[in-house]
Amino acid sequence: MWSSDRERMLRTALCHAAAIAAITVIASCGFHLRGDVTYAFNTLYLNSPPAVPLTAELKRAIQGAAGARLMDTPTAADVVLDVTGLVDDKQVLSLSGGGRVREFLLVKRVTIAVHDSNGRDWLPASEVQVRRSYTFNEAEVLAREAQEARLLKEMQTDVVQQIVRRLQAARAPA
Repeated sequence: MWSSDRERMLRTALCHAAAIAAITVIASCGFHLRGDVTYAFNTLYLNSPPAVPLTAELKRAIQGAAGARLMDTPTAADVVLDVTGLVDDKQVLSLSGGGRVREFLLVKRVTIAVHDSNGRDWLPASEVQVRRSYTFNEAEVLAREAQEARLLKEMQTDVVQQIVRRLQAARAPA
């Protein structure tokens, strides 16, 4: 009976050691919450087509962060965010044996650049790109159209979040 108590204590000690090791690994991986959005500038002018839904969502994201105010003119702002090259693309990803579409690939591309009123680049022109694929079935056309619209909306939100993160990384040129 003594050996079973000893085995139980040994198992308990090993479980505790494994739990401590797991907690140490998780704590040391560098994970942390994003926290507040901070920018290296105080004011921003958004140079983007006003009729585009991405512009409205980007304005909300920037105004929602306490780090910067949106200005009405580029001369009144510390930096200008140029949003150009807004492209939504839909490509056939795969076909069935009968030549019918099985999968589509949706691609949303946006080109951005951040510069100040002197023309110095805070963030050189770069492309934000998000891709999603989905299966297609001719028997479920309405459902797939709704799925495509939902995916495009989610992709737009992803693009806005990536732009905000890049704005956080933008720094004044040396």
